Amino acid sequence: MAIVIYIISGLFILLAIGLIFAYYRTKHYGLMVMAFAYGAGAGLALTIMHWWPLAAGFVLVWLLRFLGLDPWHDGSER
Repeated sequence: MAIVIYIISGLFILLAIGLIFAYYRTKHYGLMVMAFAYGAGAGLALTIMHWWPLAAGFVLVWLLRFLGLDPWHDGSER
């Protein structure tokens, strides 16, 4: 189970880095908040070696997306 936590935490860290890069390009504060949620979930999962921080981080990011912090939810076409 530890190897699965390492793999998923690594993916969450990559997502957080990608979101931080996107934040510097767009300056949309929602991206930074979502990057913090992914990074905190991955860091906590690696620290206590348990799966629930990954699930909590994922759910938190989806809640933030539903609240409108995703920069592409402005109703316009891409």
